[in-house]
Amino acid sequence: MAGSVNKVILIGNLGKDPEVRHLENGAVVANFPLATSETYTDRNGVKTENTDWHDVVVWRGLAEVTEKYLRKGMKIYVEGKLKKRSWQDKDGNTRYTTEVVADELTILTPRNEMGNTGRQAPYGNEGTPEAPGRIDSIIEKDGNNFSEDDDLPF
Repeated sequence: MAGSVNKVILIGNLGKDPEVRHLENGAVVANFPLATSETYTDRNGVKTENTDWHDVVVWRGLAEVTEKYLRKGMKIYVEGKLKKRSWQDKDGNTRYTTEVVADELTILTPRNEMGNTGRQAPYGNEGTPEAPGRIDSIIEKDGNNFSEDDDLPF
């Protein structure tokens, strides 16, 4: 048996459009906040919703997909690991943050609910975390055309 496990699975809504950076070494990184909510009824019979916010980071090809397709409000499935990092702020104070470094992502918002972003989701509206939907159209990626029968570059 493994000595430890670091696994996070979240289903939630994007709090804002992803912020994407292209680094000098050619790597691409995207960050976005993801809201997860739970609803419960308190002792007085009042229905209450509790929302938690998670900072999500994706790298390389997944960051490029995120940049193309994800928009504020969309429901997504994210799988990855927790990562804690620190940095020095402008005043020399050490700051810490805990992020979800995602290595898997599935769009759950149905295509007909995505609005007029001018972009198509990489998955059809039948997609679920267990069985992502098929790509309904040809996606152009880095100047190459990929059909639904091709191996996708991400």
